[in-house]
This record gives sequence, C-alpha cells and structure tokens, in this order.
Amino acid sequence: MSYDEIANAIASGFGQFSFGDALDILIIAWLFYKLIVWTKETRAYQVLKGFAILYLSYFISQLLSLYTLSAILGAIVQSGLIVVVILFQPEIRRAFEHIGRGKLFDRSIWAGFASDQGEIVRELHKAVLSMARRLVGALIVIEQSVALGDIISTGTRIQGVVSGALLENIFEPNAQLHDGAVIIRNDTIIAAGCFLPLSDDMDIARELGTRHRAALGISSVSDSITLVVSEETGIISVAQDGKLVRYIDAKALKDLLDGIYQKERGTSFAWFARRIKNGE
Repeated sequence: MSYDEIANAIASGFGQFSFGDALDILIIAWLFYKLIVWTKETRAYQVLKGFAILYLSYFISQLLSLYTLSAILGAIVQSGLIVVVILFQPEIRRAFEHIGRGKLFDRSIWAGFASDQGEIVRELHKAVLSMARRLVGALIVIEQSVALGDIISTGTRIQGVVSGALLENIFEPNAQLHDGAVIIRNDTIIAAGCFLPLSDDMDIARELGTRHRAALGISSVSDSITLVVSEETGIISVAQDGKLVRYIDAKALKDLLDGIYQKERGTSFAWFARRIKNGE
C-alpha cells in the first residue's frame, strides 16, 4: 500500500467521523479513567493491569499470525467479562452503592504529612520494641507498591502521622481497635482495626496464632511487609512474600525499617531473603 493510499484511507475515515463518534470515544475514555481511579488504591488495580497486558498480548498475537497463542488468549478474553465480575465483585458492589447514593463522582483525597523518614523509623522501632517488652500483641502492615484500599476499607480511618505513642495506644489491651491490623502508607497510619485475609497454609506451626496467619495471608496477596508482636511471648516476627521470619531482634528490626524508609528498596528484601536462606 502506497503512501497516497494510506493518506486517502485516513482522510476517508475522518470524513465519516461524526459528533456521535466523538461523544462515544469520550464516554469510553471517561469510563476507563474512572475505573483506574476507583481501583488504583486496591489490589484490583494489579489485576486490571494484568488484564490489560493479556488483551495487548492477544492483539499482538493476531497481528503476528501466532494462531495457537491467539486461539488460547482469545478463549480467555472471551470469558473475560465473567472473570472480571468474579474478581472485582467487592469493587463493583461499592461502585453501584455510590451510584445509588448519587455519589458517583466522589472520591476521597487524603492529604499527606511531610515527615523525616529517620523519625518514622525511630518511632516504629521504639513502639514495636516497647510492645514486645510489655507482651502487647500488635499487627502492623507497611504498604508497598500494591495498594491496600480494600483492606483499609474494613477498618477505622486514622489518618495520623506515625508515632510510637499512637501505635501503642491503638494496640493497648482492651482498646477498641487492638485486635485488628494497622495499615501504614509511607509516613501515615491510614487505618486501624483492619481485617486481613488468613493464610490457609497447613504447614504453619501450631503455636502461631491468628495474627501470624493474618500476616502471612496479606503478604501472600500483596508485596506489603508486616510486623507481628506476639502477646504470649513478645517475639517479633516479619512476614513478606508469603514467608515468616521470627525472633527479630532490635538490630534486625532497625535494619529492616531502614531498608523500607531510607529508599533502599532492595535492602529489606535482601535482608529478608538472607534470613529465610539461613533458616531463621
């Protein structure tokens, strides 16, 4: 096809372009934008990106005439709507609730707090060691790249700067929120009293309680790092990538927190992998 033929085809297409076509494109673009906004703070956002990659792969396989791959991806794509409804059921339900309340355009916007990262590390370090010493159970989830909006929605909004005193008050025995998990995003305690998915791994040691199973559960479905303090023994544990490391001492805890908050993202993972390899 020559350049003139391509130019004529494009010109012919634009000649038939109507106001209705433009409106159709704008509505679809708006719906995609709202879908991204609604899911960006939930784990569903990662699933949504996975579907986008799947559809792109399907398109490329057709373009390159990869018939077998195209047939397999086509079968998955055709059942995509059913899969989306199943996976996004909580998000779809909340979206319809917003529409029913006339709050389709509402979205919470949270102001961040500028804090020194070293101070955040010190406050977390102090609070965890203090609760371990006093045998106060704690479950602290530090959000990473996978947003935990669906978990946050199960708890009570706090929106407070991370501080040792606030964390210890939340987990104080008989306090209203002490049984759930605290979710930390950057330097902010976003919510407390949150419910986490429990791990169904049958190989988990029997002496580990619900907090440890919850820590393993959330670490299996996200890249979060979860700190656990046992109320029976005061032992500090950390869960990441579906693995649990126990008997974390003060120095190891400081190294881990430094790796999270001092922008050395590889540090915490390398430290964690080393502990797993050593069987600690």
